[in-house]
Amino acid sequence: MDSHAVALPAPGLPASAAIRLGQAIETAIGAVVEAVAAVILVAEIIILGAGVIARYVLHAPLVWSDELASILFLWLSMLGAVIALRRGEHMRMTGIVARVTPQTRALLEAVALAASIAILLLMLPHAIEYTQEESFVVTPALEIVNSWRAAAIPTGIALMLLAAVLRLVRTTALRPALVAVALTALLIALFWAAGPMLKPLGKLNLVIFFVGVVGFNVFAGVPIAFSFALATFGYLSLTTSTPMLVMVGRLDEGMGHLVLLAVPLFIFLGSLIGMTGMATAMIQCLSALLGHVRGGLSYVLIGAMYLVSGISGSKIADMAAIAPVLFPEMQKRGAKPGDLVALLSATGAQTETIPPSIVLITIGSVTGVSIAALFTGGLLPALVLGVALCAVVWWRYRNEDLSHVVRQSWRETGYLALIALPAIALPFVIRFAVVEGVATATEVSTIGIAYAVIVGLLVYRQFDWRRLPAILVETAALTGAIVFIIGCATAMAWGLTQSGFSKNLADAMAAIPGGAWGFLAISILAFVILGSILEGIPAIVLFGPLLFPIAKQAGVHEVHYAMVVIFAMGVGLFSPPFGVGYYGACAISKINPDEGLRYIWAYVLALLAGLIVVAAVPWISIGFLN
Repeated sequence: MDSHAVALPAPGLPASAAIRLGQAIETAIGAVVEAVAAVILVAEIIILGAGVIARYVLHAPLVWSDELASILFLWLSMLGAVIALRRGEHMRMTGIVARVTPQTRALLEAVALAASIAILLLMLPHAIEYTQEESFVVTPALEIVNSWRAAAIPTGIALMLLAAVLRLVRTTALRPALVAVALTALLIALFWAAGPMLKPLGKLNLVIFFVGVVGFNVFAGVPIAFSFALATFGYLSLTTSTPMLVMVGRLDEGMGHLVLLAVPLFIFLGSLIGMTGMATAMIQCLSALLGHVRGGLSYVLIGAMYLVSGISGSKIADMAAIAPVLFPEMQKRGAKPGDLVALLSATGAQTETIPPSIVLITIGSVTGVSIAALFTGGLLPALVLGVALCAVVWWRYRNEDLSHVVRQSWRETGYLALIALPAIALPFVIRFAVVEGVATATEVSTIGIAYAVIVGLLVYRQFDWRRLPAILVETAALTGAIVFIIGCATAMAWGLTQSGFSKNLADAMAAIPGGAWGFLAISILAFVILGSILEGIPAIVLFGPLLFPIAKQAGVHEVHYAMVVIFAMGVGLFSPPFGVGYYGACAISKINPDEGLRYIWAYVLALLAGLIVVAAVPWISIGFLN
């Protein structure tokens, strides 16, 4: 994920009054959008929290709470997508962009913005038409026209369009900007002119658009969501008679799952964990227990990622909470920076199934698998992969010199464990609330947020109110980047399904020799590749609805299959050279990616070994479901 895209300098761009005016407009609009998104996020927390209290405590459910939360969530997602675009934080693959010359990079950055502008321009009129159509629908609980909700889509698209144009002007020199716009316009014109020749090609168009167009855009650095949207719009408009209104409807459908509201709330919770000192307390406790053994702090890193992943649901938040605390002391003990970032990246893949993982929530939303079952099934498989990583740590640090390390007394260790207890308890509070029916997987995040606020204020006494606005805006931006991908991928998956691809895929997968084991083997291979190129969430949204029914027909339990594909995607996501999660770990650690290359492959092999064990022993994933 290109979470921190750097604005390119624009040598030769005159500091004219027009440019200054454009920057002022962009800043003003950005401030308004960020403020509105932050207010909506706070409102969502209050509405869902009130729903839990009304139902579970007062036994008087609020019939309108879910409906209002759904309306606000679409607005939050679209405004968050605007913020992410303005900041350059939409998920994209930068492996090629980062390795070319500065001149070529400037052109590719301009092409990425020009392509985004093109698809937003193409979609905007159909989004407006979709909103007009929704004015005939009245919501059941609030009894208002659904266009109030649907208007979020054209509003968000229009604001993204403005943000993309202003960003192109602000960050790109005149020549690459003009070349990028001309190239984009030329390619669109060529495809439009070729429309009559494309229709007779039948399913070959799937390769042209969903392999060729998507691949070209993704590798050129165009954000993944916009790459999916371009391919889907081109395929449907040029080779079918489908009204583009339908594509906007599928986008709305993908972004409209209420269960996805857990995404921003758990991201926000993860930020609270870091701000309140809960993550630091857990790490200090683990360091006191294991810091005196060889490789002890590496074990602490693995354990801390396991515990923190159970709280935040966001890998970036997990890494950002742990690396700054542990890495300085580990380097003092002689650990190589490359080994540190390699292990951090590997633990990112290892803990993908720790609830409340955003990937677990996404799988539940697009496949219908019980999220409570996924939360229960994800704990032990992650432990298996953690043991595999610990084996590599033991081998590498078996001769570590610990003569200068002071061992904590049992009294000090007990004191630190007591301090950490409220933080360690949070993942268990979350799981208990879901399993016992106190709250849904969406609502339970509000319990976690309330718990973190109380513990931060009363126990750790670390709660910086001044940081809350920035945290709310960052949460909205990441939410927009994630949910907009899900919406675009849902539209793309619908296009694939309508083409008959799903039936062909089902037939091909069903014909794989070896039954369930053959199906699991080919799934592992496929999702390692998909994870390295598309990241976990887009791959799951695209292929989850297609492959999970086939897995069930092959005799593979859906929760077991979920664990296998999540780990396979994690291996691809956090492994170089294409895995963008690896580069995210490097960015957080402030360590050059090249330094980790010689160390990471042993960890990748350990992850694959653990994955094979999880795939071969279904009980690890489903043994505690009943």
